[in-house]
Order: sequence, then structure tokens, then C-alpha cells
Amino acid sequence: MNNPILVRLATPEDAESLAKLNYEFNGVLMDMHTIQETLVSSNELVALGIRGDTPVGFACGQYFKSVCYRELYGEITEMYVSENARRSGCATSLLSFLEAELRARGVKDVKIITGANNEAAIATYTKNDYTRQEHVVLSKKL
Repeated sequence: MNNPILVRLATPEDAESLAKLNYEFNGVLMDMHTIQETLVSSNELVALGIRGDTPVGFACGQYFKSVCYRELYGEITEMYVSENARRSGCATSLLSFLEAELRARGVKDVKIITGANNEAAIATYTKNDYTRQEHVVLSKKL
């Protein structure tokens, strides 16, 4: 399969495909209504990669304003490409698309957090001019 990957913003009509891809990604089964509602009402941008008629990947980005900084700040929070679409340029296309969408909204800086041992993701991000930072990420369930 050598069809090009097309990327566009996800719409509520993509909820079923996003639910399936998300389950492959993290094992969390989201219901379609919640996905549809989130796509309509949140500040999250969801890019969908499509080969032919089949969604094969997604990436999520968010942007926000802080009292600590002058510019809007962006974060790419999730990225997943199905096995059969890896090494096809899908991840780079998803990244480029989200960066353009964030830039159009006034975002000047973007960060990505990924697992320290996720070498494939790190290679993709560094190939796309992201640099490693010396931050420690801590989390806590509330």
C-alpha cells in the first residue's frame, strides 16, 4: 500500500474511528458520544491521518494562555499511528499539521512529552526539530 497519508482535523463524524485508534493506542475504550462532545466543546485539536478511506493515526494538541508567559503555549499530548501505517511519514505529517494549526492560533512554542524509552517516538520528534529537555515529569492521581 503506497497511498499517501492525508491529514485533517477530526470531526464528530470520526468518533468511531478515533475510538478504535485510541483503544489500539492505550487500551482505553472511549464511548463515541464523549468523543463527539469533546471534539465540539474542548480546546483540543485532533488531527486524523487517513490512507485511502481508512483512518490510520491521530495526534492531539492543546494550547493555552498562562499568566506567566506572554505568548500562547502549545503541547502535543498524544500521537498514535497504527502498525500498518508506520514508517510511511504519517507521524511527521500529523506533527506538521498540528504545528500549523497551533501556529495559526498564535502559539509560538510547543512541547511534547513521551516515554523516556520510546526511542521510535523520540527519533521522530528529534527528526522534526524537537530537542530533549532536562525536565522531570511527575504525576499524581487525584
